[in-house]
Amino acid sequence: MDLKFFADLQQSLEEEAQRKEEIRTAVKELDKACRQLNAKLSQIHANPKGPVPSIDYSVAQEHIQVLAKLIPPHEFYRYNDLWSRTTQQAVYLVVFESYLENNGIVDNIIPKIESSLGGNDNLSRLAVNCVTVGDYDRPLLISKHVKDLSSGFQLLNLKNDAIRKRFDSIKYDVKKIEEVVYDITLRGLHNPNKRVLSDDDHQEVKNKKA
Repeated sequence: MDLKFFADLQQSLEEEAQRKEEIRTAVKELDKACRQLNAKLSQIHANPKGPVPSIDYSVAQEHIQVLAKLIPPHEFYRYNDLWSRTTQQAVYLVVFESYLENNGIVDNIIPKIESSLGGNDNLSRLAVNCVTVGDYDRPLLISKHVKDLSSGFQLLNLKNDAIRKRFDSIKYDVKKIEEVVYDITLRGLHNPNKRVLSDDDHQEVKNKKA
C-alpha cells in the first residue's frame, strides 16, 4: 500500500490547521479594532444631540485586508465561521454611523442581513437617551425606521435559523421604542406648540373629574 497518500493528507491537515490559526489571529486583531470603534461610536448615547463621533476605519480596513489574503480562492465559506461574526460587527459600525449621520441607511450601503438586524437594540437605547436630553423628534424617526425594517423582513420566508431568531428580537425593540413614542405623544412633547402638563396639572385634572 502506498503510504504517500497519508503523508500528503497529513501535510494538508497541518497546513489547514496553520491557516486556521493565522485566520484566528487576524480576526482577534480585527475584533480589537472593532471594539475600539464601537466604544467611540457609543459616545452618541451620552450626548444624542451632539455631533456624530468621528470614526477612522483605516485600522479595521487594514486588518480586513490581511484577513482577506489568508482566505484561499473559492474557499470563502470553508472558514466563514471563524470570522463572520467579527466582520458583521464591522459592517454594523458602518451602518450605524451612516444611520446617525443621515437619519436612515443610505442607498449605497448594502449591509448583510445579520448586520441590518443587529443594531436595533442600539437604536432603542438611543431613543430612550434622546428623551433624557430633550430630543423628542429623533425617537419618532427611529420608530419609523425600525417599523419599516420589521415590515420588510416580514415579507421574507425565514426559516428557524440564526437570522430568524435575530428578526424575532426586533419585535422587542419595536415594542420598547413604541413605549417611548407613546409617552412622548401622550405628553405632547413632540409638538412644541402644545403645552405639556406637569404633575400638578395632572392632579388638578383628576380633582376636577372627581
